[in-house]
Amino acid sequence: MFVVVLVVVGVFLILQAFILPKLSDTEQLKYEVLKEYDGFEVRRYEAALFSSVYLNGNTYDETSNQGFRVLAGYIFGGNETGEKIAMTSPVAMEIGDSAKMSFMVPSNYADTSLPKPNNQNIFFEKKSGSVMAAIRFGGWASDERIQEHQEKLIALLKAQKLEHTGKFVYFGYNPPYTVVGRRNEVAVELTNYK
Repeated sequence: MFVVVLVVVGVFLILQAFILPKLSDTEQLKYEVLKEYDGFEVRRYEAALFSSVYLNGNTYDETSNQGFRVLAGYIFGGNETGEKIAMTSPVAMEIGDSAKMSFMVPSNYADTSLPKPNNQNIFFEKKSGSVMAAIRFGGWASDERIQEHQEKLIALLKAQKLEHTGKFVYFGYNPPYTVVGRRNEVAVELTNYK
């Protein structure tokens, strides 16, 4: 029995070792770190195009799977041409009175060259560049962990006298099958950063 467990653990670790390098090949939302503070970073994000969907519910736990299925359906061929579109990172979620999930559109597409989604709830939005504060955490995301890090970020920003919009975004960088080295962030746009 012990040998079986060792084999299973060994196979798992080998698979994770092959998965992690592939994640670095995934196009990511571009940003420049303007300043590293104790516990968070201030970043300048480039403008980008996103495919987005509003979700029924207002928590991460009740909407994340639903949103991922809808948007993944689109990029995996659920569009008028059946075209497959590369996955990007991170998956962004705005959670408040309602919830919205967004996937960044790969930079080789313009809004005019994207195939029309089969799902009418998917829409495209261009987000302008912005300066954001971001706090990172590992492991698996949940409403409790997102809230915990949002509160930490609020306190850290207050201590630095950095004002923000109060509209927080969750960034998830890893696919569901990644177990080790998971990266999650909570971010908010700053209003007075110089």
